[in-house]
Amino acid sequence: MDEHGVVYEQQDLVELPPTKEELLTWISNSDQNLRYFFNTSGQHYRQLGLKDKVAQMSVAEAAELLASDGKLIKRPLMVEGTKVTCGFKEDVYQATWLN
Repeated sequence: MDEHGVVYEQQDLVELPPTKEELLTWISNSDQNLRYFFNTSGQHYRQLGLKDKVAQMSVAEAAELLASDGKLIKRPLMVEGTKVTCGFKEDVYQATWLN
């Protein structure tokens, strides 16, 4: 993002996770499923046995859980208005943030 001159504000999601309300908004604005927002490779995700639980969660339950533990959130998380991306895939970043 830096090399393309995109201005952004960095926030440590582990130290200061988003609120449940923020997450509800972002999830609702996204066409992705709930699993998209979870750090499925993380230790906390595995320790909590979330692999089979996330699909059964409501959006509110998922938002509350993600807000309670920033390590559960897939990073980087980029948000601007109604645009939201989680994780890094170059083609998605190009299409979402550089056009």
